[in-house]
Amino acid sequence: MEKQNPPVVVVGAGPVGLAAAAHLVERGIEPLVLEAGPSAATAVRDWAHVRLFSPWAEVTDPAAEKLLAPTGWTRPDGTTYPTGRDWAEQYLQPLADALGDKVRYGATVTGVARAGRDRIVDSGRADQPFTVHLETADGGEERITARAVIDASGTWSAPGPMGADGLPALGERRAADHITHRVPDLTDPAVRARYAGKRTAVVGSGASAFTALALLADLAGEEADTHAVWILRRGIGDATYGGGEADQLPARGALGLRAKAAVEAGYASAVTGFRTEAVERDGDRLVLVAEDGRRSDPVDEVIALTGFRPDLSFLSELRLGLDERLQAPTALAPLIDPNVHSCGTVYPHGIKELSHPEQGVYLVGMKSYGRAPTFLALTGYEQVRSIAAALAGDHEAAERVELTLPETGVCGGAGLYDDPDTARNDEPGGCCTPPTTLQIGPTAPPTSGAC
Repeated sequence: MEKQNPPVVVVGAGPVGLAAAAHLVERGIEPLVLEAGPSAATAVRDWAHVRLFSPWAEVTDPAAEKLLAPTGWTRPDGTTYPTGRDWAEQYLQPLADALGDKVRYGATVTGVARAGRDRIVDSGRADQPFTVHLETADGGEERITARAVIDASGTWSAPGPMGADGLPALGERRAADHITHRVPDLTDPAVRARYAGKRTAVVGSGASAFTALALLADLAGEEADTHAVWILRRGIGDATYGGGEADQLPARGALGLRAKAAVEAGYASAVTGFRTEAVERDGDRLVLVAEDGRRSDPVDEVIALTGFRPDLSFLSELRLGLDERLQAPTALAPLIDPNVHSCGTVYPHGIKELSHPEQGVYLVGMKSYGRAPTFLALTGYEQVRSIAAALAGDHEAAERVELTLPETGVCGGAGLYDDPDTARNDEPGGCCTPPTTLQIGPTAPPTSGAC
């Protein structure tokens, strides 16, 4: 029966993968969601302590809400900002539960191909279904026939290395016990002990780096001898700390202001123009070596927050059309180029921009953005709405844009806010106002941060 009427396989039970399943159900199409982890939103749970930039109203999908309604589920206050834990426990897991046996856990996809056709073969290719190879939690292997494949596996499993050339710095792998690629949860006593009273290098220049710097600065205000060393590949200029008060995502701008305050208050020191080439041991500590020969002072720990990239290994037998720089679908790449766009300037897109030479396979969510960091959940929900419509044969709906992003960008909250109720969009015109005082540590000077 599976071969006669195969499901649409969705890879990943994260926000966009589960939304894809909800839209397929709404269209009368059978989905099968394959999740490598033991529960829904495995990746989101890894950053459970971090607060989103967007409020509840912008991180739930309409088709998913319809599916959840009969269970008695109601969306939390749409103006408040969930943490990763809130998102997973209050929305994503209930959605997966509502989908029931349409979601399989402990199923790691190891390969996708056309049945009986490797990447080279043309003959009869388009008429063949897909075969999805997977490994189960107990080490077993299976092969599933699929009508189409929607890959929503994200990029969380493939963080960028410290090496400025995109490859791991020499010695980086051997020093892995002192390096993390995640924003630390300093409310965990064991994690706090790892950084308290220590000297930590933070490598990166995005919102995650800002968050880590802000958290370490708060820790420095409480624990003596705690210090952050901010490693930047470029110099410090007007754009180093993001958009600040003018940022289209004000909470993201506020994070940049917190990073700036951390440096100005002495809780962190910035090392600029430092392109890491090697990591060397100095006893129990590490020394970072730059391409120009400069050496950092020894540090106890390194937090490398240098972006993420898609894992394309299990798609190697498919004919994908990907941009050579971003590893995003060719038609989508110019629209999301981080040199030009922020998340507020990427217009909604769907089936047209997400199609590949291999018909019936789609990369969605964070994975569709390749190495670009500007993804919004709302954009992903629009992607899978369009794809589900196309798979149902409703091409008019597939090509129609049903999402309008505010001209000022989608405002939201992030790790800045300890109390979700303090981060609201109360101003007319869609502009958010974060708290007017941004404090780094108990003695740091306040910094203005309103848009």
